[in-house]
Amino acid sequence: MTTMYVRPLDDPAPSLEALGGKGESLAKLVAAGLPVPDGFHITTAAYRAFIANHQLEPEIIKHTAALAGTDAKALEAPAAHLRELFTSLPMPAAVAHEIATGYARLGSPPVAVRSSATAEDLPDASFAGQQDSFLNVNSLDRLVDAVQRCWASLWTERAIRYRSLHGIEQGSVELAVVVQRLVNADAAGVMLTADPVTGDTSVIEINAAWGLGEAVVSGSVTADSFTVDRNSGRLLRSVIMPKPIMTVPAVGGITDRPVPMGRQAEASLTKAQVSELAALGATIADLYARPMDVEWCRTGDQLFVLQARPITTLNPPDPWNDSRDGDFLWTNTNVGEAIPDVMTPATWSMVQVFLHDAMATASIPPFVGYGRIGGRIYLNVSVMKTLSGAFGVPEKRFRDLTEEVFGRLPDDLEIPPVQAPRLAILRGVLPMAIHVLGEARRDKKILNHYLADHPRRCEQRRAEIAATTSADELAQLWTDVLDPEFNRVSWMLSAATRSSGASFVTTRKRLQRLVGDAAANALTAGLGAQAGQLASLGLLDGLDQLDRAEIDRETFNRRYGHRGPHEFEISTPRPAEDPHWIDQQLEARAPAGYRELLATQQAARDAAWMELEERHPWQAGFLHRQLAHWAEISRDRERARTEVIRYFWVLRAFALKAGDLTALGEDIFFLEGREIIRALQGETLSPRLIGDRRTAYRAYCSLPKYPALIRGPFDPYRWAADPNRRVDRHVLDGQSPSSYPLRPLAEAGMTISGFPGSSGIVEAPVRVLADAVDGSAFRSGEVLVTTVTNVGWTPLFPRAAAVVTDVGAPLSHAAIVARELGIPAVVGCGDATMRLKTGDRVRVDGTAGTVELLSPRQADSTP
Repeated sequence: MTTMYVRPLDDPAPSLEALGGKGESLAKLVAAGLPVPDGFHITTAAYRAFIANHQLEPEIIKHTAALAGTDAKALEAPAAHLRELFTSLPMPAAVAHEIATGYARLGSPPVAVRSSATAEDLPDASFAGQQDSFLNVNSLDRLVDAVQRCWASLWTERAIRYRSLHGIEQGSVELAVVVQRLVNADAAGVMLTADPVTGDTSVIEINAAWGLGEAVVSGSVTADSFTVDRNSGRLLRSVIMPKPIMTVPAVGGITDRPVPMGRQAEASLTKAQVSELAALGATIADLYARPMDVEWCRTGDQLFVLQARPITTLNPPDPWNDSRDGDFLWTNTNVGEAIPDVMTPATWSMVQVFLHDAMATASIPPFVGYGRIGGRIYLNVSVMKTLSGAFGVPEKRFRDLTEEVFGRLPDDLEIPPVQAPRLAILRGVLPMAIHVLGEARRDKKILNHYLADHPRRCEQRRAEIAATTSADELAQLWTDVLDPEFNRVSWMLSAATRSSGASFVTTRKRLQRLVGDAAANALTAGLGAQAGQLASLGLLDGLDQLDRAEIDRETFNRRYGHRGPHEFEISTPRPAEDPHWIDQQLEARAPAGYRELLATQQAARDAAWMELEERHPWQAGFLHRQLAHWAEISRDRERARTEVIRYFWVLRAFALKAGDLTALGEDIFFLEGREIIRALQGETLSPRLIGDRRTAYRAYCSLPKYPALIRGPFDPYRWAADPNRRVDRHVLDGQSPSSYPLRPLAEAGMTISGFPGSSGIVEAPVRVLADAVDGSAFRSGEVLVTTVTNVGWTPLFPRAAAVVTDVGAPLSHAAIVARELGIPAVVGCGDATMRLKTGDRVRVDGTAGTVELLSPRQADSTP
């Protein structure tokens, strides 16, 4: 097959110029005798021949010469015209003949057709994801069409503008295409021949899932992971995840299909297959003499290598880490449940605006009361304790007051103070505190009207954003409307919280001293009938109404579709944007009805109240007024918070539109808010900046969730690599963690302690979940054990026999919702997710705040 336009897959003289990056690498793999699916290259000469045959160069110059700095809307017509030329004009006869010959020699099977660019991974422009690929192409006509569509993908609005912005001549770009026999894979995934966190080249990391590899590469399924010692081939550890969907061939291409329930939790590779795959990885790393990123697939026991590229960095970046600024104590107990993720730069810039308004008095300049550690949000306890001390609150009182919100701080854990003179603190903070309290009291008077009108305003803003046609117009909309509105709704949450002073925390404390934890939990639950339904239960309430045909799907999405497990992260779609989300929730509903649970808990509250009146008749009237006030505060906080989240959906719509109008696409999420405005105003921002931030974000995302309490400088990569790491707290003493040894895995009879979140005692099997998206594996009657929950987890609660969390406090989401539904809960256990395993049988005592392991899961039992 020595021709001009088509070359064999093991081309004896591969070059980047002729085969593109993907093709050049595949040729090297095939020549080395590695198991690569059969195929052939369509070289860049074929692309050039198409242009020359149809005299397209003048058309390309004509339609792209003056487009630098033009917004995406103006590019639509010329880009569509160029793509139409590439897809509608006939393939030159000589090129078509060679493609037909190559396809016939292959046996004319279904094939994968992948773009292979020559201009990839440049120092200042990555071109990542801008060219197309096609799977399950099953005829010659469709193959020729797919090749032309690969070429046409060079001429999307985004690709044209991207090249224009970076001074790349439009006529200089070329594209090769790789055609390979499609492997109808039983399983597929990605293999890294070094630890991506530590750079350790003595291990090989393998990710795997059912079906074709697109589900793993796209992140639409959480893959199984296997770690192998490279030298011995020994499997060091494996994590088998629920895999509810898989990508499979379908008529005209590929589709996602449900994995049969019995296979979802089954390992997608056997130990023998893992060992063989790791040996392939070691061979590939030796061939390239560097760590490699390998895409692979398996059919039966036969393994295939689909692609291999160098791992570009093994020195994980750590740019978003405020713990290095000094010796402070940090916690994410409260904020970590609301924002459990590593934040993209766009999200962090918006969260900072929100926190600046909602926590206006939580800083001692230059020290701010919140920050990022390894890209995740934390609160600076040292700043808060120093502020309280400046106003005369002793440390013991500070610990007592914050326990309800942040959890109990261990007595042996010191809170190092911020070094600032008391008088300077008072002068800096007191005027702001007086101003904030005055504003809160003023805004509280209009809070109900504002919150009632806010959903309509948000719908209007999203419609206005969608209708915006130019970058300048969108930038002006941000300055004139969106930015001040965002500040306003953030202030309203501050008003809902601050106008009540400290009574939100002290009321529960007073009840606990009077009647004990269990009765206090009962009395502060079931308050919906008195103060109105809590917004934390909104998703459950909406699903219940939808199930009863009291509302339709459009109404559900309009009212509740902005809430979810990752609702602050603006790069993440809202449930209302996912057409399958509602069906998944309704299919997984618990047998026990939501309203029945509420009614049962209301009865328990009434009984607790009657007992209180009998035991403490003189204090009952006062406490009744206090509880009514407490319920109103709870309702207003939750209503204001849900409207803040609703505006984050507006912010997401703004960012997506900005990505469209600047041709940055989803790269827009790696810019901060002010940088997005600059991009809209025509400024060229360095792609290297975006690339570095994307690298940092992905590296942080690969790490386990960090400890809830951190004191001193924290290296997230060093911590993650430590097999004896603690997940409850991390204290740095000199250059090494202080003596807080990892507690052992729970054994029968061992008890794990936390906060009494919601009263009740239950015995049931454990289900450990890392993310709410894995909820399809959660079965009714199991104990939900997870790191932390938020509103997005609420639909799972009616299925739970009990709830246990690593992170939490009496006023955390898990405790509040569990109390409302009458589900036993123990929160703030520290490391329950590391000490318990799916299938363990436990006794959860939500009254005492303990979890006792009755019997461990048998090693060979099905998860």
